[in-house]
Amino acid sequence: MTKFVTPMEMFRTSLQFAFIAAEAQAVIAMRLWGMAGLWSVAPSENKRMVAEKIEAAQRGMINAGVAAATGKRPAQVVAAAIKPVRRKTRANSRRLAKRGPKLKGV
Repeated sequence: MTKFVTPMEMFRTSLQFAFIAAEAQAVIAMRLWGMAGLWSVAPSENKRMVAEKIEAAQRGMINAGVAAATGKRPAQVVAAAIKPVRRKTRANSRRLAKRGPKLKGV
C-alpha cells in the first residue's frame, strides 16, 4: 500500500480545515459580541472557551498517536487529529447561533 496522499484525501482534509476556520471565526465573533452584551451567551462561556481547547487538543494528539501507531496513512493521521477540533467548532457554532442576539426592549 502506498503512503502517499491522494488528491481526494487532500481535498477532504482541506475542506475540514476550511470548515474549522469558518466555524471558529463565527464562534469568536459571537463570543466577542457576548462579552460586549450584544449576543446571548451563558455565564460559563468564558471558562468554556478555554477548557474546550485543551480537551480538543489532547484528544486530537491521542487520536493522531493511535492512528500513526496502528499504521494509518498520513492523511488518516491528520484526519484523526483534527476530528475533535472540528467537532467542537461545529457544536459551538450551532449552539451559539441558536442563542441569538440580545434584543433589549423587544
